[in-house]
This record gives sequence, structure tokens and C-alpha cells, in this order.
Amino acid sequence: MSASPAPRPHTAVIGLGAMGLPMARRLAAHLPLSVYDIAPARRALLASAGGTDAASPAEAARDADVVLLAVRDQSQVDGALFGENGAAETLRPGSTVILTSTVGPEAARATAERLAENGILTVDAPVSGGPVRAGDGDLLIVVGAEDKALDLARPVLDLLASTLTIVGPRPGDGQALKAINQLLAGVHIAAAAEAIALARGLGLAPGTVVESLRHGAAGSFMFGDRGPRMVETYESDVAPEVKSRLDIFVKDMGIVTGIAKDAHVPVPLASAAQQLYLLGERAGLAAHDDSSVVTVLSPKSTPAQNGEDR
Repeated sequence: MSASPAPRPHTAVIGLGAMGLPMARRLAAHLPLSVYDIAPARRALLASAGGTDAASPAEAARDADVVLLAVRDQSQVDGALFGENGAAETLRPGSTVILTSTVGPEAARATAERLAENGILTVDAPVSGGPVRAGDGDLLIVVGAEDKALDLARPVLDLLASTLTIVGPRPGDGQALKAINQLLAGVHIAAAAEAIALARGLGLAPGTVVESLRHGAAGSFMFGDRGPRMVETYESDVAPEVKSRLDIFVKDMGIVTGIAKDAHVPVPLASAAQQLYLLGERAGLAAHDDSSVVTVLSPKSTPAQNGEDR
């Protein structure tokens, strides 16, 4: 007897930003897909890749079994689901919402409770890995969800994740682990910025420093990934491509320090990194790539202490 074909749930992706766009492109190659974003040009990109362009979240979700949210913060989650023409208006009882945004445990639980009032299930599934890995299905996804919701979402998650970790049975459990991920990522970026700023102050060429140290004991994923972009900031008159906005880490480090305070756990390194991102935001870098935070510590126009970088 032949095996049953893999399920192909009709999926809606709401939010086609840095992560949502490559995730949607990958899903469009395997599943019936509808998409919504406030930018028509982004929707058009998915229409050419096989997705259906919807005029609102409600329209995108009308025939969906699964809705994947890839928006920036909780206010956008609320708008996409519960605002005017929000997805919750048309989602059927028994359908599932996958929350990939980093919003914090309490916000995820509140969203799940609100959806449950209409019989809609929630999979708390924040993602990590960046746009390239999103397009390749190579993301780390950490999940908090009951079994029924996870079973419905699994065909979508399996297309996007190379590492899928089930943290616990409740929405909010995935967010808790993602906050720890963001603590480490945010501190590592801040540490990379300090190292490159010090290198400039000592008259060392930042490119040489990054290439020398990225493969050794002092290296980290963030140093190897953001370090070259920090070097590019100084070597080019054009700002690096925005792969992760600086204000994302303003938000995420705020989540980290907030839940740490509630848990009465001191996080001095995360708190210091949070202040650095806030300084970057105040300096007008909110919409820039997060690697630009290095210029808060070593302004681009300031020569190195011993003359020009060598």
C-alpha cells in the first residue's frame, strides 16, 4: 500500500520583510500560498513566484489552514490579526497561526488566548538564522505549542527549519528560549563592535583584525557575520545592505532585560548591550543594519588614534 502524500496546507504569510519574504518564497515552491504585506511591490514579488497577492490580512487568511506571521513587533501582530481587515476575521476555527516574530512570552500567551476565543490554535515559533538561511530552509526554530497545533503547522515548519526544537507545550515557551538566543546575539554584536572600535583606536586595520580572529577562539558567529559588515561601514561611502535593522535589537534587548527583571535574574552584559543599541537609535541608526552600531563607539569620521587605519 502506497504511503499517503504529505499534507499541503493552504498557507498565508503576513509580513514580507527581511525574513518573511525569503520564507514565503520557499513555501510558495511547495504549498498553496497567499501573501499580504503593506508594500504592494513585495506582494508582487511573491505573485511572480507562485503566491496569491491578497489586499489585506483577512483576504490572505480567508482560505488558509495555517497563517504564518512574520512582522516586526507585537503592535504589528495585533494589527495583522485583530485590526481592521485582520486575519482573525476570516480564519476558521481549527486553523493555526504560527507566530515567528520575537515578541516575548507574555505577549505570545496573550495573543494565543485571544485567538483561542475563536477556536484558533497558536504555534509560538520564533525564528533565527537570517534571510539567506530562511530562503534555504535552514532556520533554527524554537517552538512552544500543544500537539494538535504543532501537527497542523508541521508541514510549514519542516520546510523552513533545519533545527526544530520543541521547548514546551505552551505559547510563550518558544519566546523564552528565543529571548536567551537574542541575549547572546545582542551581546556578541556589541562585543564585536567594541573590538573593532578598539582596533581602530590602536591604529590597526579592522579588516585584518576580523579576518585574523574570526576563526580562532575569540570568534563567534556574530563576529564572523557582522565583523565584515562593520569593516564595510568604514571602507565604503555606501552603508551596508540592511539585513537586520538596529531597532530590532532595541526591541529584543528590551524583551531580554524585561523578562530578566521579572525573573529577578541579573543580566549586566545584556543591559550594557541594550544601552549601546539605544544610543545607536538615538544617533539616527534605527533603520540601518545593526552592524552600524560600531560607529557609536568609533565614529566613521574620526581618524584612528595613531593616524589613518593601516
